[in-house]
Amino acid sequence: MGVRGQLVLVLALLAPRGVFGGTGDWQEKVQPSVLVRANAGSVPFLIFMKERADLSGAAKLASKVERGYWVYEQLNRVADRSQRDVLAMLDAYGVAYQRFWAANMILSGGSIDLIKSLASREDVRGIYANPTVHFPEPMESGGSNNGPDSIEWNVIQIGAVDVWTQGFFGQGIVVGGEDTGYQWDHPALINHYRGWDGAAATHDYNWHDSIHSGGGVCGADSPFPCDDYGHGTHTMGTMVGDDGANNQIGVAPGATWIGCRNMDRGNGTPATYTECFQWFIAPTDLSGQNPDPTMAPHVINNSWGCPPSEGCTDPNVLRDVVEATRAAGIVVVVSAGNSGSGCSSVTDPAAIYEASFSVGATSSSDTIAGFSSRGPVIIDGSNRLKPDISAPGVGVRSSVPRNSYGSLNGTSMAGPHVVGAVALILSAAPQLIGLPDDIQNLLEMTALPRTTTQSCGGISGDQVPNNTYGWGRVDAFAAYLALQ
Repeated sequence: MGVRGQLVLVLALLAPRGVFGGTGDWQEKVQPSVLVRANAGSVPFLIFMKERADLSGAAKLASKVERGYWVYEQLNRVADRSQRDVLAMLDAYGVAYQRFWAANMILSGGSIDLIKSLASREDVRGIYANPTVHFPEPMESGGSNNGPDSIEWNVIQIGAVDVWTQGFFGQGIVVGGEDTGYQWDHPALINHYRGWDGAAATHDYNWHDSIHSGGGVCGADSPFPCDDYGHGTHTMGTMVGDDGANNQIGVAPGATWIGCRNMDRGNGTPATYTECFQWFIAPTDLSGQNPDPTMAPHVINNSWGCPPSEGCTDPNVLRDVVEATRAAGIVVVVSAGNSGSGCSSVTDPAAIYEASFSVGATSSSDTIAGFSSRGPVIIDGSNRLKPDISAPGVGVRSSVPRNSYGSLNGTSMAGPHVVGAVALILSAAPQLIGLPDDIQNLLEMTALPRTTTQSCGGISGDQVPNNTYGWGRVDAFAAYLALQ
């Protein structure tokens, strides 16, 4: 990164939410990196509207379906009203755009003149960059990539098998994943895909592709679940995978899954991430029409990050949409990141947010992985404790494209264990469906406590929770017993 890029990064990180400078004019609402690029020509950007929907009333509603509908309607009402004049301006300029309701933002692009006109408006909160971000890749494990071990060690370690013996496998629960895509017909995944009835596939409401150009081997706007990178297929296997033979790789094999591709060969943007969150709140048919909140998942996995070191210089760019997803009654599980072992290395959206259930990575000996990111979160000034919990993320064997299996290391591998644990608990205790706070609290209070000699953010590593393990390593069976 050059001197100019470093200056832009520092300015953006120091700015409060929605304000990027202190000049007192329109430029203070424009992210510095957008200004730098716009001075050289047309640039893509995100327009965030000032008005935000008040979603606090969702917590008063009785069911997840009611919450989902109410949040969807509130978000749409505010976006329709507040975006109208800006959309008319973009039409007048003749520029293309994509509008979002889940975060009340618009993806567009143009010249410095257009940016000035937009930023001068009272109803515009800020103009943000929409950089292409390559997610921190998991590391290949030194373990065997092909030899099945019947039920994998990591599934056993978190108590999933003990919950199975009580008759709960995740049945009746829908898990979602946004990632590099999924090989939907992988032997370990096909029978768990919500769109598969055993004879034919229906991808409406079960799959969405937010990649509208490029797309590698999958192409753009794939009409069926496809993985152009391999990462997503691995994460989904840990959530629900089981081929009915010797590959019992998933924590909740009785759950069904749906998916959204948010990365093009490992490269995502705030807009592609937001599009997937929006789709999970109210899934649509393959044409993107007829949204239906009743088809939303109960919990979603996010094994990716949007690091500031690679362009996501505003730490709050995804906060609104993550909070909206949780308000809709959906548990948002996010991998903490692979930037450890130093303190305050949890730096990437969406892992940094209060609304995210963030997960660190442990080994088979219940020891934190050296690469697992630590808290507290300082990039947004919150000093928030993270991760919230930990799970196996070293030598995790799961499904990979071309009907194969492989072992990987990373917090990307840890997050799906927590998703699976959530599915098991909701299967056993459906009264918790739609209550992310209660579900998270239960899993935190029943986690296997883990301590460390490392102290971060003024919190001693020998107390629980701490900024290394959070509340400890997830224990699905202990959570189940706590319900009895």
